[in-house]
Amino acid sequence: MNTNFKELARQYKDELFNKVLPFWLNNSLDKEYGGYFTCLERDGSVFDTDKFMWLQGREVWMFSMLYNKVEKRQEWLDAAILGAEFMKKYGHDGDLNWYFSVTREGHPIVDPYNIFSYTFATMAFGQLAIATGNKEYEEIAKKTFEKVLQRADNPKDKWNKLHPGTRPMKNFALPMILCNLALEIEPLIDPAFLSKAIEDSINCTLEFIRPELGGLVVENIGADGQLVDSMDGRHMNPGHSIESMWFLMDLGKRLNRPELIEKAKETALKMVEYGWDKKYDGIFYFMDLKGHPTQELEWDQKLWWVHIETLITMIKGYRLTGDKRCLEWFNRVHDYVWSHFADSEYPEWFGYLNRQGEVLLTLKGGKWKGCFHVPRGLYQVWQVLEELAAEQK
Repeated sequence: MNTNFKELARQYKDELFNKVLPFWLNNSLDKEYGGYFTCLERDGSVFDTDKFMWLQGREVWMFSMLYNKVEKRQEWLDAAILGAEFMKKYGHDGDLNWYFSVTREGHPIVDPYNIFSYTFATMAFGQLAIATGNKEYEEIAKKTFEKVLQRADNPKDKWNKLHPGTRPMKNFALPMILCNLALEIEPLIDPAFLSKAIEDSINCTLEFIRPELGGLVVENIGADGQLVDSMDGRHMNPGHSIESMWFLMDLGKRLNRPELIEKAKETALKMVEYGWDKKYDGIFYFMDLKGHPTQELEWDQKLWWVHIETLITMIKGYRLTGDKRCLEWFNRVHDYVWSHFADSEYPEWFGYLNRQGEVLLTLKGGKWKGCFHVPRGLYQVWQVLEELAAEQK
C-alpha cells in the first residue's frame, strides 16, 4: 500500500484553511447582534437566523482551538470572542443553564433540556480561557462542567419525557463526549478531580462495547448494565461508536495505556465493517442490532459527520498501532467523502445524502450542522498525516 501522506496532508490543510474556514468567517458572523448564523445555504446565504447554543459553542471552540494550536491569528480570536460574548449574555438563564436555542437577538426559544448545550459551552469557554487568560471565561467553563457531571445520571433533567422506573437505561452519548471534554479543559481542572472524571468516563464508555456481540457497540443499555431487547436497546449508531474510539485513543495516548488504544482500534474496525453499506458504499446512520426496522426514518442516509469522524479514527488507529486495516479503511472512506460530500462549486461540504449517495439537502449549515465536524476533521486528519509524512521520508 503506497499512500502519499505528504500529498494527502496538503489536501486536507488546503481544504481547511482556504475553503472551509473562510466560508464560516465570511458568512456566519453576526456582526450586528453577536454570535453566529448557522443556517446557511449552499452559497453561504442565511436562510434562518435562530441560534442554537450547542452550535454557537462549537464555533467558539473551533476558532479558539485553532488560535491556541495553529497560529495566533487575530481574526480567529475575534471570531471566537464574538460568539462567546453572545453566549455569555444570552445563552443561559443566568445560572449557566444553557438554552438549546434563542432568537437572533438572544431571546430564549427552547429551554435548557439538551446536555450538549452544556458540554459545548464548557469546551468553548475552556479553550477561549486558554487563548485569552480571561478568568471569567475560565469560571464559566468550570461551573458548566460541574453542571454536566451533576446531570450525568439524568442528562435531560426535569425535561426528561420518560416515565421513571419502568425501563431505566443508560445512554452512550454523554460518556463518550466526556472522554473528549476532559482533555479539552485539562489545564483548568484540579488534576485529582480530572483524573477521576477521565477514569469514570472511560469505564462508562467501555461498558457499551459488548463482548457478547463480538465487540459491537449499542447506544443504550439497562441501568443494570445488561442489554435490553427493545427498539432503544437494539439501537446502533455506527458513526457515534467510531467517533468515540478516537476519543479513547487520545486518552490511551495521554495516559500511556496501549491496551486502551488497541481496544478502541479493534472496536472501530468492527463497527465500520458492520455499518458499511455493502450495496451503495458509505456508512449507515442508524441500525437495529437484530436487523429489525429502525424507529428513525432517516436510518439509511449517509451523513457528513459519520464519515469525517471515521476518517479521524482510522488514520489515528493506523498512526498509533500500525494496523494496515485502518489505513485501508481510511483510504476507502477518504475516496467516498471527497467524491460525495465535498462540493466542487462552493466551499464547505454537503451534510446529507440519500442511501445511493445523492445530495438530499444542499445546505451547508442548519440546526444540526455547524462549524465543527468538517473543520475539526480536516484539522485532525491533517495533523496525523503530517506526522506520517515526516516518518515516510
